[in-house]
Amino acid sequence: MEMKIPKQAEQILRRLTEHGYEAYVVGGCVRDALLGRNPEDWDITTSATPWQVKELFRRTIDTGIAHGTVTVMMDNTGYEVTTYRVDGDYKDGRHPDQVSFTGNLKEDLLRRDFTINAMAYNPDTGLVDEFGGQNDLEEQIIRCVGDPMERLREDALRILRAIRFSAQLGFDIEDATVEAMKCLAPNLQKISAERIRVELDKTICAPYPFRLQQAYQCGVLKEVLPEFHEMMEMPQNHPRHNDTVGLHCLKAVENIHIILDAYGETDRKRLSSYSWCMLLHDVGKLWCRTTDERGIDHFYGHPKESAASAKTILRRLKFDNDTVHLVTELVYWHDYRFPDTPQGMRRAMNKIGPDLVPMLFRVELADLYAQSGCGREESIHSLMKAKALWREIIDRNECVTVKDLAVNGRDLIAAGIPAGKQMGELLSHLLSIVITEPEKNCRETLIKEALEYRKETC
Repeated sequence: MEMKIPKQAEQILRRLTEHGYEAYVVGGCVRDALLGRNPEDWDITTSATPWQVKELFRRTIDTGIAHGTVTVMMDNTGYEVTTYRVDGDYKDGRHPDQVSFTGNLKEDLLRRDFTINAMAYNPDTGLVDEFGGQNDLEEQIIRCVGDPMERLREDALRILRAIRFSAQLGFDIEDATVEAMKCLAPNLQKISAERIRVELDKTICAPYPFRLQQAYQCGVLKEVLPEFHEMMEMPQNHPRHNDTVGLHCLKAVENIHIILDAYGETDRKRLSSYSWCMLLHDVGKLWCRTTDERGIDHFYGHPKESAASAKTILRRLKFDNDTVHLVTELVYWHDYRFPDTPQGMRRAMNKIGPDLVPMLFRVELADLYAQSGCGREESIHSLMKAKALWREIIDRNECVTVKDLAVNGRDLIAAGIPAGKQMGELLSHLLSIVITEPEKNCRETLIKEALEYRKETC
């Protein structure tokens, strides 16, 4: 078979082979190329030692030379070139204590996690597939290389990687690998929060985020996201819900992906924020559940509790402050019922924040479509009516915040009003007038209103 690889990667392979070394592109890039996807990175494995690699290329970076990796710079692009190696014991459940170089490609491929990631390719020799990776791609199976207990015991992060690849590719995880995941899930306690965050984030941002359910079934969520494990088990005995809290939230994550795709939203960081919002928007229900005399569950006050819990979880996973703030705000307001009048909508935009409101329309729609059919169409109709009001306000460029006022503090001072702490109160008064009567947002009118208000209050 012939595989198209970047010209620069091929140049690296050629130079290595011309000097008597073996060299192949390897791992995820081979997998993605076989699937018809565009690989993000092209990694290279070789029989040459790091020092031999450095002798052959003018620009190199010692990115991991102790583990056999040198980055070869071709123009402004870096290619990781790693010597065939055999890993020692993984006493910490994450990293090999030592590595030894080998001249045998098969020994190098044997240390890799899954068969679909353990293939190598060279334009001259073709595909090297010692463990049936190509067949597993065709069968859409994720399977460990060799003994799954051994592979996952070496590096517990591979448990989350299996789930992540399942979510990215839509593949099933092979039974023996699943059993090993169940057995070794407690080893995830050895993994750093940052590593766990990366894998969970990639999973829920993937094309098949519902595959996170496998993490619950394997006992993985209990170790890395215990709140969501409980959500997967909490029923919602209510006409608007057919699912547990967790299943409902997973459906909401799927829905937000569909909605963002419909809007052409491609920003990866924004997708992450939306996905975490939907995953955690009902986490507060764990602490707000009450049941009435009819046996119907209620979750009064859950948005506030959910926001607080989401902040705790995101901080624990070491998310950046901007993401924590945005997700927390969206979760806090996710159940807000928008007013059905222009004045009410202007007040809502001021209260919530004009930038957050259009995001909330998407969040609430994803939430509604994840519920049962009971009352859903009416709720969607109300939400769309609110969105139409919001659009009219935006199109008319109406004032909803102090910064949108036709005057500022300097204008009022120039009109004879002294500076001081009461200036903020005065601007808030003017804003309340404009929100009620948007046509009054002109400089002359507001200065007159300000002078009259100061006269009445002094």
